[in-house]
Amino acid sequence: MKKNLAAYIVRRLLQFLILVFISTSIIFILPRLSTDTGPVEQAIGRAMSQGQYTDPQAVEQLRKNLEIAYGLEGNILQQYFNFWKNFLKGDLGPSFAFFPTPVTDLIFNALPWTIGLLGTTTILSWLIGNWIGGVVGCNRNKKWARSIEVIINGFRPFPHYILALILLIFFSYILPIFPSGGAYPPGTIPELSWNFFVTVIKHAFLPALSLLILGIGGWFQGMRTLVSHIIKEDYVVYAKFAAINKKEIFRNYILRNAMLPQITGLALQLGMLFSGTLIVEIVFNYPGIGFLAYQAILRSDYNLIMGVTIFSIVAVALGTLIVDLLYPLIDPRITYVK
Repeated sequence: MKKNLAAYIVRRLLQFLILVFISTSIIFILPRLSTDTGPVEQAIGRAMSQGQYTDPQAVEQLRKNLEIAYGLEGNILQQYFNFWKNFLKGDLGPSFAFFPTPVTDLIFNALPWTIGLLGTTTILSWLIGNWIGGVVGCNRNKKWARSIEVIINGFRPFPHYILALILLIFFSYILPIFPSGGAYPPGTIPELSWNFFVTVIKHAFLPALSLLILGIGGWFQGMRTLVSHIIKEDYVVYAKFAAINKKEIFRNYILRNAMLPQITGLALQLGMLFSGTLIVEIVFNYPGIGFLAYQAILRSDYNLIMGVTIFSIVAVALGTLIVDLLYPLIDPRITYVK
């Protein structure tokens, strides 16, 4: 068993590293194959449009300086090797749009906002959606259960950005209860105080609510479907005939077995934290990873686009790896095999 476990872990780690390597290489190459004007030429164009660097020699010197500063000197192969050398040291280069701020600094500044927003809403929606889905699945023929299902499924077709816009218009303009955007008011200095905490919660409420409503619907539907099948299983039917308490049947026989795939889904969803709030963060100007990616795309910031994308890929791959390693501990029916 221990030998199989060690071999399985090594194999999955190798798959993880290969996936990250291939994905990162593709992300590095694609922007450089684009026919768009590169960041160096864009910077030169902006300087020349302002009447600077009209002398050809000065322009050429500026081009060389920018290529060195941006890490774009040499051919694509040299850039590729330099990229990996710096990447292994945790250096993703400078941001073109926010030069000379390092890409890693921008990502780590935005990261707490995304984790706070999407991490909280993902866990809350998972708990609420699974509980309601389990209860409705066990009572699917009752009117109140069907009413809950109709209400929740009524929100599911709404895209995140539509629901976000509806909440924004209604609660920020028609009934101006909550702020229309940002993480805190302009000019506010972040500090560890109760007033600042309340301000942050107030600004995060609408984007969190839009994510929470739709998140509950997804988990609800999955759990309701699982429970609807599990209650027909022989061991559940036998437990009912054995006059076991209904709450115990629901908790130990139905919910416990239905939770296994939902736990897998939660781990994968947490791995996708950094790519799941793009539209919502744009609508509310919320300074997380999604909004940072949006700014990078608008400004053709290749380094920042690469950094955010690589970060998202590593997070998703890491979430998948953790699920693969821990799932046999959650479900004894699954074993580590060669």
